[in-house]
Amino acid sequence: MTQGRKLVLVDGSSYLYRAFHALPPLTNSKGEPTGAVLGVLNMLQKLLKEESPQLIAVVVDAPGKTFRDELFEEYKATRQPMPDELRAQVQPLLDSVKAMGLPLLRIEGVEADDVIGTLARQAAAQGIDVLISTGDKDMAQLVNERIGLVNTMTASRLDRAGVKTKFDVFPEQIVDYLALVGDTSDNIPGVPKVGPKTAAKWLNEYQTLDALISSADAIAGKVGESLRASLGNLELSRKLATLDCDLKLDMTPESLVRQEPDIERLRALFTRLELRSLLRSIVGGGDADVTEEASAAVESALAETPSAPRPPRSYETVTTPEALQRWTESLKAADLISIDVVTTAADYMQAQILGVAIAIEPGKAAYVPTGHDYPGAPDQLTLDAVLQSLKPVFEAGIPGKLGYQLKFCGHVLKRHGIELRGMRFDAMLESYVWNSTATRHEIDATARKYLGIELIAFESLVGKGAKQIGFNQVALDKATEYCAETVDIALQLHQVLWPKIETTGELKSLYETIEQPLVNVLLRMEHTGVLIDGGQLRQQSSELATKMREIEAQAHAVAGAPFSLESPKQLQDVLFNKLGLPVLGKTPTGQPSTAESVLEELAESYELPRLVMDYRGFAKLKSTYTDKLPLQINRNTGRVHTSYAQAVAATGRLSSQDPNLQNIPIRSQEGRRIRQTFIAPTGHCIVAADYSQIELRIMAHLSGDAGLLAAFAEDRDIHQATAAEVFGTPFAEVTANQRRSAKAVNFGLIYGMSAFGLARQLGIARGEAQKYVDLYFERYPGVRRYMDETRQLARTRGYVETVFGRRLYLNDITSRNAALRQAAERAAINAPMQGTAADIIKRAMIDVDRWLVESKIEARLIMQVHDELVFEVRDDLKDDLMLRVRTMMAAAANLSVPLKVDAGAGRNWDEAH
Repeated sequence: MTQGRKLVLVDGSSYLYRAFHALPPLTNSKGEPTGAVLGVLNMLQKLLKEESPQLIAVVVDAPGKTFRDELFEEYKATRQPMPDELRAQVQPLLDSVKAMGLPLLRIEGVEADDVIGTLARQAAAQGIDVLISTGDKDMAQLVNERIGLVNTMTASRLDRAGVKTKFDVFPEQIVDYLALVGDTSDNIPGVPKVGPKTAAKWLNEYQTLDALISSADAIAGKVGESLRASLGNLELSRKLATLDCDLKLDMTPESLVRQEPDIERLRALFTRLELRSLLRSIVGGGDADVTEEASAAVESALAETPSAPRPPRSYETVTTPEALQRWTESLKAADLISIDVVTTAADYMQAQILGVAIAIEPGKAAYVPTGHDYPGAPDQLTLDAVLQSLKPVFEAGIPGKLGYQLKFCGHVLKRHGIELRGMRFDAMLESYVWNSTATRHEIDATARKYLGIELIAFESLVGKGAKQIGFNQVALDKATEYCAETVDIALQLHQVLWPKIETTGELKSLYETIEQPLVNVLLRMEHTGVLIDGGQLRQQSSELATKMREIEAQAHAVAGAPFSLESPKQLQDVLFNKLGLPVLGKTPTGQPSTAESVLEELAESYELPRLVMDYRGFAKLKSTYTDKLPLQINRNTGRVHTSYAQAVAATGRLSSQDPNLQNIPIRSQEGRRIRQTFIAPTGHCIVAADYSQIELRIMAHLSGDAGLLAAFAEDRDIHQATAAEVFGTPFAEVTANQRRSAKAVNFGLIYGMSAFGLARQLGIARGEAQKYVDLYFERYPGVRRYMDETRQLARTRGYVETVFGRRLYLNDITSRNAALRQAAERAAINAPMQGTAADIIKRAMIDVDRWLVESKIEARLIMQVHDELVFEVRDDLKDDLMLRVRTMMAAAANLSVPLKVDAGAGRNWDEAH
């Protein structure tokens, strides 16, 4: 009787929180928050339109405790209380759902997830297909041949195979998987150090948690230790993660029938909330005096999905000379083409080309394979033939080139003798410039946000873990769909994002004068690489190991017995049980914490925590740098080649990856020794040039404070000048301690440090620290005025800008949650300074690189480290280089205070700094 019927169960609580955090703080003219209501109802409308269900229920959590709170007192204890502006929207949302004719379930004493699980299992048992709309991974445990999941925000669906692809375990293993991984949002303990990959690996090997527990002694390494230490909590974690699907409910699946909407009730609700778009779409018409702000914001912040239909796809696999020639001629005739070079690996200095993907118009793309060599693979064109045909196109300024992470393509082609010219657009950078905080800027996340498309997952083609195959083993039809989709989607993203950027002159200028020109600079810098003395690093590794053994012996002596300094459980036992040190923090399971912040505080009074901190510091240097860097020296070039990511830091800073060369310590002796291994070839030296106190100078420019402007104009020591002002001491008589305190105030205020934080840093009373802060603002009133105005502007606009128009959106700037709001306010003050500093050094890199190319001087830019540029130059040219670089870096921005650049030279990076 129920054949063909479908029940849709909506996880209303998941909808509510996701809409609230995705949207800016929208309000109506009375100041009532409305964003979450609008977001949820828009998602419901989309779901109803796509599914047309006969049976449906929206299920939300009821206030009060459930059986899980009785099982575990700390269940969900880490969750922040519901923000006031979200709580105010719950009742209007519930009223709206009821008025839409949708059954609404809110059952006390149980969680919405358990209600959904019970109804889903009951319906499936009756032969009714079930679709659960949620973003909650816990629901994956319910999936079977009749129960599936849909994420309305991302349009992704999960059946049994989809669960396996996403989590690498089957639905019946999800509970065990969650018990191992834990859940920070619900405060489910899990096993420390065990993440999704390890959990899936174990469950693929042992099938069940019980089998794994039986074999716990066989698990090696630190994760094995962590597993064994957590055995007492695993059953609790499993119970907390298991949905109760046997609730006794007053309703049945067949009773959840969708009713006709109450039009007049909806009209009254949406008129009061001033939701015109919903008034039109659900009610029809609507002449209420309402605004369109909420509708526009949903389109921009929640989905940003264009209303135009997606173009039909036509993807071609090119395997004949004739087809390649036809595509080559089409490329030559185009103004803009989308390209991608498909390779065997992500290392641009090692990756081998497997094929080339190209697109000219949306929906029409091709993949030219050259290296797929699985048994029975069709004949393919040779790599030489393909590159010979495409080289004139790639090296011409026209057509313009578009892609997603074009820099990688440029690297790989460069290794094959091709200079990629005409790089005009990169959809990743367009996403980043448009809104740096909206998404992760990976192509799948960006396509999901701006196009509403779920891309083919790479893992669905190659698998995961031990069974993963190389992309060269992927069948050509599937490889074509994946590779052609990449260039097609890059082109479609460009067509959506570039018009947005063009409407804002500052963002257009930022893209065209900084971000896109920088790609070529970074490409040259990365390809050059850095010369490193691997032998010296290996020697330092040996010495660090010796020091670590010495510290370990001292620690054992203090503890009175041997123990593992790397085992949190053993360290916890020694510190708090044997030695009786004070407990300053606790883990989610209520155990005394041995986190770094706790040890740091304990180290001020006790010897063992200090020894552990020293041990950890040496261990980190050893594992991150002295052990690893020698292994990352390229065999062909003898150099280390990092990657500078442009679309990671929200403020615009570059991020060095694989390896990270930007976080090598400079203040410690061991850190400086690592820098000494960064050397120049014979006959050359290292030159380092860095901006002096650039963020303080930017603060002077932005605030216009007369005192700061005067200090920098006269080239006075700004910390000494601040000390003289704050302490009322003649400039020449400022003591070293006074200057240190003033430096802490100068930098602390930029980063939003409170009087409490300043007191802790300086080791003084909070009242005295507050006095320093008050005196600072009294002497520099322009700074306080700037901070107050910036906070207010951020609240009004929802974002702040750098001098060059880069935006940082602040979603929590009007939050009623004090902690979130204060963090956003601190970011509002700091981001314009840090972002402007990032923009300035990028502009300097572009100018310096242009001069290096045009002058053909025997010097190369090899590294960028925050406010510093590092060069390799012939010995006899170092003075000329330093003069020119200082001049160009100082001229990279026209601020109301001069930019000061320090430069030095040496045989290694440490000497030059």
